[in-house]
Amino acid sequence: MDVKFSEFGAAKDGVLVVGAYDGGRLSKQAQAADKKHKGALSQAMKRNRFKGGRGQLLDIVGLKDARVALVGLGKADGFDALAAEQVGGTVAARYLTSGESRVTFALDVTPDVAVAAALAAVLRSYRFDKYRTRLKDEQKPSLKRIDVQSDDPAAAKKLWKTAEAVAEGVRFTRDLVTEPANVIFPQSFADRCEELKEHGIEVEVLGEKELKALGAGAILGVGQGSTKETKMVVLQWKGGKDGDAPVALVGKGVTFDTGGISLKPGDGMWDMKWDMGGAGTIAGAMKALALRKAKANVVAVLGLVENMPDGDAQRPGDIVTSRSGQTIEVWNTDAEGRLVLADALWYCQERFKPRCMVDLATLTGAIMIALGLDHAGLFSNDDTLSSQLTAAGKGVGEELWRLPLVESLDRAIDSACADMKNITGNRNGGSIVGAMFLQRFVNKVKWAHLDIAGVVWSGKARHIHAEGATGYGVRLLDRFVKDTAEG
Repeated sequence: MDVKFSEFGAAKDGVLVVGAYDGGRLSKQAQAADKKHKGALSQAMKRNRFKGGRGQLLDIVGLKDARVALVGLGKADGFDALAAEQVGGTVAARYLTSGESRVTFALDVTPDVAVAAALAAVLRSYRFDKYRTRLKDEQKPSLKRIDVQSDDPAAAKKLWKTAEAVAEGVRFTRDLVTEPANVIFPQSFADRCEELKEHGIEVEVLGEKELKALGAGAILGVGQGSTKETKMVVLQWKGGKDGDAPVALVGKGVTFDTGGISLKPGDGMWDMKWDMGGAGTIAGAMKALALRKAKANVVAVLGLVENMPDGDAQRPGDIVTSRSGQTIEVWNTDAEGRLVLADALWYCQERFKPRCMVDLATLTGAIMIALGLDHAGLFSNDDTLSSQLTAAGKGVGEELWRLPLVESLDRAIDSACADMKNITGNRNGGSIVGAMFLQRFVNKVKWAHLDIAGVVWSGKARHIHAEGATGYGVRLLDRFVKDTAEG
């Protein structure tokens, strides 16, 4: 999508988008458009009971040499960047396949808010049509350009450089998460990560030989039933001062999860291609940080594996030895993500000595039962880190909800014949149990675990994304790094 910035004026072609506040009060640019078209906007508002509610859209056609869209902005004092995103996404969804190729936003807002509307329009315009060979012309995207008018287009253009980098990161994540498992598996995921070298990211790929040498028996056990070789990818962005401890991001990358011998039900198993969403999100965040030249040191460790049930697959009751030396009795092979993260977390803190460590994983279905589909679960051993992540999520509209770390559930994963087991054997506090397991591989590092199982994929379109991969977490991590690690 091509995005341009200019001063206020008539739209050259396409759709001119102007705003109205609650009660139908026209903004300054809307008033100018209404005057130009001899009250057509005011008349259309009355005929269509348009009240200016946020996201309400009124398409005004039949005007001479023009097409105008009147969009509701809601309360004037509440129209901030997040509100602008709702407006921008709504407009993009409406005109993406309309036949129009150009939309011009003429909203009376500060440059940062105008950029937020443009960012949302770009994100909402994302399509994954790679394998759709029978699209009709009317189903194909026609929108190619977004113009943003502002009283300070130079300032808006400068802000867009950062926003565009984030949008590219989100796109990278959505592509990874949407690809089928016959296309994205550990090696091909690692190959996609290799592409990040051109942006200045150092990329290292560890195969099974290296993982065996490290004693990473937990992640290797998960992948032993697959013909696809298990990988661990290390990404480093060195944008901060030499010697500064990095922010560490650790991602679960199960490229397909059958459940292994503890086989999942067949209904809905096709969704398990996105069980690598944690690793996919982190890869996209790293791309965004590199593209905007973030002034911080950030390292990512991605555990990439396929969980399959063949004759060599891990069995319930098997005992594996993790990189930490701790032994794990595998009661359920479908609780595999925590095994992947166990070795990745330990390796990350052991090698990089990070200032803090944040892991992302589609870890438990229980988090969706607890929180629904609007929040990711947050667990942390540090109140400040928890508050920083929560604030970052709130700032970009990617909400987190903190849940407790419960000592009794930690004791419940003690095993009679190993150091621990990977489940308790009952359904109580399923998401907390997963977090308590992970905490055993963290030591004293400031750590947070984000369970994103309910938000990485959406069965319905929203203002910032279509149905499918959401890219949730890329913007959150980018904001977190910006707010806490960049001077």
